[in-house]
Amino acid sequence: MTLLTVRRDGEIAVVTLDNPPVNAISEAVRKELFEMVGQIDADPGLRAAVLICAGRTFLAGADVREFGKPPVEPHLPDVVDRIEAAEKPWVAAIHGAALGGGFEIAMGCRFRVAVESARVGLPEVTLGVIPGASGTVRTPRLAGVEAAVELVTSGRPLSAAKAQKAGLLDAVVSGDLESGAVAFARKALGADLPMPVSKRPLEQMPEEFWQGARKTASKAGHQAPLRALDSICFATEHGFSEAMAHERETFLDLRGSDEAAALRHVFFAERAAPKPAALKGIEPRPFKSVGVIGGGTMGAGIAGACREAGMEIILIERDAEAVARGLDNVGKIFDGAVKRGKISEEGRAERMAGVRGSSDYAELAQVDLVIEAVFEEIGVKRAVFAELGRVCRSDALLATNTSYLDPRAIAEGLPNPERFIGLHFFSPAHIMKLLEIVPTPDTAPDVLATGFALGRALNKMPVQAGICEGFIGNRILKRYRAEAEGLVLQGVAISEIDAAMRDYGFRMGPFEAQDLGGLDIAFLQREGARAAGREVAETLGDVLVRAGRKGQKTAGGWYDYAEGDRTPQPSAAVSELLGERISGSLDLPRSEIAERLVGAMAAEGQAILDEGIAQAPQDIDLVEVHGYGFPRWKGGPMFAVAAS
Repeated sequence: MTLLTVRRDGEIAVVTLDNPPVNAISEAVRKELFEMVGQIDADPGLRAAVLICAGRTFLAGADVREFGKPPVEPHLPDVVDRIEAAEKPWVAAIHGAALGGGFEIAMGCRFRVAVESARVGLPEVTLGVIPGASGTVRTPRLAGVEAAVELVTSGRPLSAAKAQKAGLLDAVVSGDLESGAVAFARKALGADLPMPVSKRPLEQMPEEFWQGARKTASKAGHQAPLRALDSICFATEHGFSEAMAHERETFLDLRGSDEAAALRHVFFAERAAPKPAALKGIEPRPFKSVGVIGGGTMGAGIAGACREAGMEIILIERDAEAVARGLDNVGKIFDGAVKRGKISEEGRAERMAGVRGSSDYAELAQVDLVIEAVFEEIGVKRAVFAELGRVCRSDALLATNTSYLDPRAIAEGLPNPERFIGLHFFSPAHIMKLLEIVPTPDTAPDVLATGFALGRALNKMPVQAGICEGFIGNRILKRYRAEAEGLVLQGVAISEIDAAMRDYGFRMGPFEAQDLGGLDIAFLQREGARAAGREVAETLGDVLVRAGRKGQKTAGGWYDYAEGDRTPQPSAAVSELLGERISGSLDLPRSEIAERLVGAMAAEGQAILDEGIAQAPQDIDLVEVHGYGFPRWKGGPMFAVAAS
């Protein structure tokens, strides 16, 4: 199968690559590109070539089917060198995204032009490797060292406008890309050609620059950003050939690392999650208009996320005063976006224009979807759905945001129960990526498909969960916390347990995280279960809450906190409260503490799989990575334990 076709536009060859769906750089693509350079150079009637791609994007990076396999000739660096050394200059015409190897090929071209909507970038560090075909060597020569460090070590792509400003693009064209690129090439032939990127000089940076860059790169928590930075630094101190050899050696070294394997695992899981194979061919229902019940932190976050995705929102609260507070909460979300430069004041006004509030459930008569986000108490939630069953269309989707309660009990007696589903958002809902989708036995397939479609629309990571206490994430969290408390009972210091999990890659340990969120949240859930007649063992957290220690909000939880300071300090009061319960003086290395806690998470995950609550191990890993701060370069608890 031929992937490259050539059309002549006078003295310009228009080389079109068509390798759907994303023009991945497969072995066949590399081979055809390598050979095409020679064919165009040998044609006396041609003076330049424009490389353009069919479909929705430019070359978007490596072929994922080749991930983890040994590289096959022709290697990508050789293809890039071949294009750069061509007698006839090449122009990369970029639409969609030119990422990774795709952008490295573009840097091999003498010129780069793009449409306004295009993005370019080198995201390799997000997969645990560094660019392997001159990304750390050509980029600083093209855009300068500072811009190269930001692009390569962050992995974040740039818009066409920002890329042009940085020097990565020569022009941004309006209108038809092909005609614009051909016109650019024709004009460029009338002037002196710029030096190939590999021949351009490199600026030297002071040691203070590199120190600051290393400090920033180290925040990622894994080695790829630091190794990428070192490769750029090496390129500033050595010749092009030496720098290329160093980059390639680093790339191949990292490609076989545990971190790269873990990051590839998460990458493939993320690609598969939004469109489960079981729902293929099932059309979701519409959700252009959304009702949100409850304007507190969770409800406002859900409303803000849905509005950001273009949906029309009706926020329902119990009275006019609560409605006003709820709308104010939504407004604060967009205020934050303005402050961070994400949207303009006009954009904020436009978003708020699509949000209205009411205390009258009848306002929901024609909405497509309603999401309940009220207090976590079964009676309150059932009362909400009784009203929704009375006023909503029979085909309107009705969803609960419960964290722990059984959705079947919430929906008991609801007319048309096939349109009911659990949608468990994580707070703050406009920021957190995870969305647990919890169907009941009555949930219709197209309603389940709509849950996943909503997740995609909100840029969430949707994961299906079965019904059990805490679903996937909170059930594992409960086990994680119990294991941590078990270590405390054996005499391991609270601060040492937290430090062990930070060393492992978590931003916070289990006790620090509880102090931040509030110990009373889980305590109230346990108290509710006890009140319902269930036997729930007392936890150390219960002891602290009953003593008035609820976390940072009370200046004391597992740790003490000084006024205005969130730094946790070891607490003599906690030692006294828990002292008689601690029966040992266990001294464990931090690595073993982390191994114990991650092992407990994985064991609970296996139980969840065995019960059919989760569909696959990678779903559990996605829940932990996107909802609970598990370091993605460890792959999630199921991957980490299986790989150990």
